Amino acid sequence: MLEREIPREKALVLHPRFANERAGDADYDLEEAIGLTEALDAECVESRIIPIRELRASNFFGKGQIEEISSVIQASEATLTIVNAALSPIQQRNLERDWKCKVIDRTGLILEIFGLRAATKEGRLQVELARLGYERSRLVRTWTHLERQRGGQGFLAGPGETQIESDRRILNDKITKLRRDLENVRRTRGLQRKKRERAPERVVALVGYTNAGKSTLFNALTTGGVMAKDMLFATLDTTHRVLPLPSGQSAILSDTVGFISDLPTDLITAFRATLEEVKDADVLLHVRDISDPLTERRRDEVLDVLEQIEAGPEHGQEIIEVWNKADLVMGAERAALNERAAATLDFEDMMNAYLVSCLSGEGLSDLLHGVETALSVNDHTLTVTIDPANFSARAWLHSHGNVLMEDMRKSGNVNMRVRLSESDSGKFRSNYPKLIND
Repeated sequence: MLEREIPREKALVLHPRFANERAGDADYDLEEAIGLTEALDAECVESRIIPIRELRASNFFGKGQIEEISSVIQASEATLTIVNAALSPIQQRNLERDWKCKVIDRTGLILEIFGLRAATKEGRLQVELARLGYERSRLVRTWTHLERQRGGQGFLAGPGETQIESDRRILNDKITKLRRDLENVRRTRGLQRKKRERAPERVVALVGYTNAGKSTLFNALTTGGVMAKDMLFATLDTTHRVLPLPSGQSAILSDTVGFISDLPTDLITAFRATLEEVKDADVLLHVRDISDPLTERRRDEVLDVLEQIEAGPEHGQEIIEVWNKADLVMGAERAALNERAAATLDFEDMMNAYLVSCLSGEGLSDLLHGVETALSVNDHTLTVTIDPANFSARAWLHSHGNVLMEDMRKSGNVNMRVRLSESDSGKFRSNYPKLIND
């Protein structure tokens, strides 16, 4: 059989600019929408910023704008129009009728990308749940035969049940099943987290705006193996690896899905099982693309999502900011960033920040020392004297703690000063209370 390549969708990308939005920001938002389109593997044949003075309830755009865009669609032979905003089901249906092509909004676009990227069973379940929740509100757009009445024997469709009622009931049944499956996933994750809490390893989670460089940092600090690509939402499924620390100790590093502005509420709800990994981490590394002109706005958007899942600084969780892509910043701007990052380390009430380049490795050593310091905030330092009969305790301390001092005496005893995590300190005190010098 001959295999024919499926042609890429030709997409027209539109970014509505409202009166309260700055013109410069609209350019960057349009660029992001084009990036999302490319992540969907569609070809952007035309992109435009459309000023919106008054939002139309029926069509979103004004009559003249709809006619103008219709001519652009015909001239460019676009088969898909992407509106970088939230459309109501009625607006979406009417625009498709006017433009005679498929129309999706920002939420639909993100859901489509997530559907492509989900690699694990859990990821696919979460995406499917979010997609069904989105589709349920758009049955008015999806079906063209909703006015029909279906008679019947009273089995699946009762007498006189409309098509829309039947389809909505089928969707509700699927959503109920998916939620049940995800609850099982959440329960399994909960058991795994309890095991980790009993284990000595501490967890560091990467968070940040999509395409900030989280996966590149993940690969640079660990044995990696995750896809790192200059593409929005290259990572969707959570990955864990051992993170070696400067002292010889280790932690678990977790790479998570990237955040984005206007992240659909259904997605946040569906991905709660995954996002709980972030909530339960000991330290969060907030990776920022410091070369992005909208980096401060992106920072606030990430913090907003963290607040929605009850994570971050407002919930007593340590955050370290990783100012990535330093190699793209030059001259006076680079010097100013170095000064700002250094200043954050001098004040306790500021988030510590490290200027790094994940590609060149610049600043990663200082970052690792900062991570270890943050993980050690609640550590206990013990001074112990170990006699030859209890040398197994010495081996245990070397494998579980950071030995700060060790002095072998002529008597055969060993004096040690060791830094241990709170849980390991409790274990040592319970097992070897007589060896501790209080």
